[in-house]
Amino acid sequence: MASSRVVIASLAFLLLTLCLVESRQMLEINASEVSKAGGIDCGSTCLTRCQQSSRPNLCKRACGTCCSRCSCVPLGTYGNYDSCPCYRDMTTKGGERKCP
Repeated sequence: MASSRVVIASLAFLLLTLCLVESRQMLEINASEVSKAGGIDCGSTCLTRCQQSSRPNLCKRACGTCCSRCSCVPLGTYGNYDSCPCYRDMTTKGGERKCP
């Protein structure tokens, strides 16, 4: 009984460690994109951001504009706006969020 608890705790610890390592690698990749040629690679970053969009061309165009102005794009395909405040706060003339 006690040995099964040890095994479960060990597996949970291993899973947590793997998640932390993967998160760190994603942050390092994003940081390396920023350092390339003094800026971020907006094309590939926006392609990743917009890969699940229902309107990918519109998404890539808006993302590219936001990326070039802010020099950052939030991680993932949706949300995570707090990692890039400039991107989050950019709005259209109508007050809608500009950046996907």
